[in-house]
Amino acid sequence: MTRIVLAFMLTLTFNSVSADVLIIDEVRQAGRMQLPQNGQSKSDIEAKFGTPTTKNTAVGDPPISSWRYATYSVYFEHDLVLFTVLHSGAVIEK
Repeated sequence: MTRIVLAFMLTLTFNSVSADVLIIDEVRQAGRMQLPQNGQSKSDIEAKFGTPTTKNTAVGDPPISSWRYATYSVYFEHDLVLFTVLHSGAVIEK
């Protein structure tokens, strides 16, 4: 029983030592980033941000496709940007 309590206490200690980045920090940094905006076309995005690392084909009706960049993904309906999603942990400046 003592070993279980000791293991539990060590787990709590190690968990409290690790630092987590607050989401508010990511939101603040995202506000300073140049990201694709809703309503822009695929050609505008590729001209401004370059070729994505991955282009996923459209699925569903209406057709939704996505492009993956290093720190974010862009989702399209037909040819227009629906929204841009930041990848978890990829936006905090080191």
